[in-house]
Amino acid sequence: MIKKTTVDLGNRSYEILIGENILDDAGSHIRGLLNRARTLIVTDENVAQHQLFRLEASLAAEKISFETIILPAGERTKSIGHLETLLEAMLKTNLERDDMIIALGGGVIGDLVGFAASIYLRGIGFIQVPTTLLAQVDSSVGGKTGVNSPQGKNLIGSFHQPRLVIIDITTLETLDPRHIVSGYAEIVKYGLINDPKFFEWLEKNGSNLISGSKETRLNLRSEAILKSCEAKSAIVAKDEKETGARALLNLGHTFGHALEAENGYDEGLLHGEAVAMGIILAFQLSERMAICPPGDLHRVQNHFEQTSVPLLSSFSFTLERLLQHMTKDKKMADGKLTFVIASGIGKSYLSRDVDMKDVKAVLELGLKG
Repeated sequence: MIKKTTVDLGNRSYEILIGENILDDAGSHIRGLLNRARTLIVTDENVAQHQLFRLEASLAAEKISFETIILPAGERTKSIGHLETLLEAMLKTNLERDDMIIALGGGVIGDLVGFAASIYLRGIGFIQVPTTLLAQVDSSVGGKTGVNSPQGKNLIGSFHQPRLVIIDITTLETLDPRHIVSGYAEIVKYGLINDPKFFEWLEKNGSNLISGSKETRLNLRSEAILKSCEAKSAIVAKDEKETGARALLNLGHTFGHALEAENGYDEGLLHGEAVAMGIILAFQLSERMAICPPGDLHRVQNHFEQTSVPLLSSFSFTLERLLQHMTKDKKMADGKLTFVIASGIGKSYLSRDVDMKDVKAVLELGLKG
């Protein structure tokens, strides 16, 4: 059974389809969106091994012709260099403005392809087919696209909404546990922002969602993905360009992006791992500011500990370097950083009145372990 939800943006609204083995029927969902029966698939080397043949077969069944571009796997592909490579390849395929491309992969491919689509011929359509848990619950929805730079994550990009999101939860079966845990951090985020009952549900079901029996984990993942997509869709519909409430989705990201930048976007620290560490730091900051009850902080820490999130102290980061990265965050305004602060589980809000002394203090404690 296919579950559906919609990102309501008026005449730019689009559906999110969630189901088991939906990738094998993707062509039937894509065909009606194409101006002509022709498209381009962009994926990475890892996803190509496991999922590309399924998408290609579904397109062929609908008599849709296609070409395929396979890029290197990993966060470092999300760069200006690979963006240029992709654009040149797109130009050689003679894509027209009314054509559409398909992003098959995780957040790196989705963000890169979406950005390329936004600037190719001044903008063409694209379809998200996310294959990682993190991409399925977060980056494939909402239209944020872009690439990283040595100065920081996602500093170069645009808002460009997809025309459709197809989520096949069976693609997660090829992922290693670490990448499932990485994606799970973004699911937890939705409960911590404004849905304490969802966080309670995750406390009860999170372990089985990650590593339960196949039937159990598929059912739980389907439910959690739908809930996450509904939560993000509602926020995006109200604040597409992140001028207000959408910034709440950055809970933990101000810290997390700094950790990723200092790590050089290396696979030694996955995005979701950095976000989980950042969420813990955000709750520690909130508790230090006497805003968040210690009990809520402990619940968050305990939950992430149960999912084997790495400790900040296990990395050789320096306080000064992390603070330098944080000052380059794209959410800086008038020289001040915007933080997502929590007055409790499910009670997050934006603040630009955070004393950097408190930020330094929680980072120092985290680095010391």
